[in-house]
Amino acid sequence: MSAPDAVSSLLKRTPLYALHVSLGGKMVPFAGYEMPVQYPAGVLKEHLHTRSAAGLFDVSHMGQIALVPKSGRVADAALALERLVPQDILGIAPGRQRYAQFTNDAGGILDDLMVANFGEHLVLVVNAACKDADEALLRAGLSDVCEVQPLTDRALVALQGPKAAHVLAKLCADVESMRFMDAGPRVVDGLDCYVSRSGYTGEDGFEISVPADQAEKLADALLSDKDALPIGLGARDSLRLEAGLCLYGHDIDTTTTPVEAALEWSVQKVRRKAGARAGGFPGAEKILEQFENGAARRRVGLRAEGRAPVREGAALFAAPGSSEPIGKVTSGGFGPTLNAPVAMGYVPTSLCAVDTQLFADVRGQRLPLRVTAMPFVPNTYKR
Repeated sequence: MSAPDAVSSLLKRTPLYALHVSLGGKMVPFAGYEMPVQYPAGVLKEHLHTRSAAGLFDVSHMGQIALVPKSGRVADAALALERLVPQDILGIAPGRQRYAQFTNDAGGILDDLMVANFGEHLVLVVNAACKDADEALLRAGLSDVCEVQPLTDRALVALQGPKAAHVLAKLCADVESMRFMDAGPRVVDGLDCYVSRSGYTGEDGFEISVPADQAEKLADALLSDKDALPIGLGARDSLRLEAGLCLYGHDIDTTTTPVEAALEWSVQKVRRKAGARAGGFPGAEKILEQFENGAARRRVGLRAEGRAPVREGAALFAAPGSSEPIGKVTSGGFGPTLNAPVAMGYVPTSLCAVDTQLFADVRGQRLPLRVTAMPFVPNTYKR
């Protein structure tokens, strides 16, 4: 067996692997899976098509987990999950979902996730690289109250873009009335699915959980629409970067708190100091202290003044002649919608004001850039 074959044999495949290959997808290793980085159209065209029409993404590598309360009361599952996250889970109404983070005792982020209330139980979507650890965390922390059920027999696809609702409504009329972050069971093309009006591109769109053995049938039905194209990991990354959205393991990790990551908006007042259920989650002391007094550093948007992209890992400096870096870029690349480079990174709070000039080290040169507001491209969520 050759070395590439040996690597390939260790990788998992999603239920849509054969479809990706048949569509000319360029398969690469990602989070333990063989995933399409692009199709013959190329990353640039895939990115722009998603911004102008509809793009279909395979996100079946993500983890889907049901939390079923042993009492039969979904509120019990919600309160149990609040032991592990700083968000108001009890306040998620049936048919709605919310963004959350698992935190550690130091206030760092173990993973970010979506939590949906399906009425009788909760459904979580977690990151692929973290899903085994997340399941173990849930079992260790919640098994007294909940059955933790990995939904390994389901695939997950995301349909994103301004024409996503038009495309999906042909298969499920119910989706047109959904608002951003609505979530729940829906019948799509005769299949029993879970649908949320959400995604990770900044565009209006949907994530659709489908029985794994029916995933290719659903993908074929969606791609039969002239407005829909298959989209790979390359464009998924450039789209979420333009939207100013964090990628776990890059922009957020176990060393960054929600406050440092500029995710304060995701922590509701009820879990903050003086809230009805303040604290009670890992790292609460540090995170709540940062809410009160601020953090020493902060995630910011960055726009280079030239045309050269500033990539992940580039050191940031306060002045062109400085020898000591003050931060680093965590995500960076070319923004096709803007036709310009964009980046995100961490800088001291004293340097995080919009329009602050900084300098990035790119191959030994100090390139000027400025702190800018995010998202870089306005979102189009249906509120």
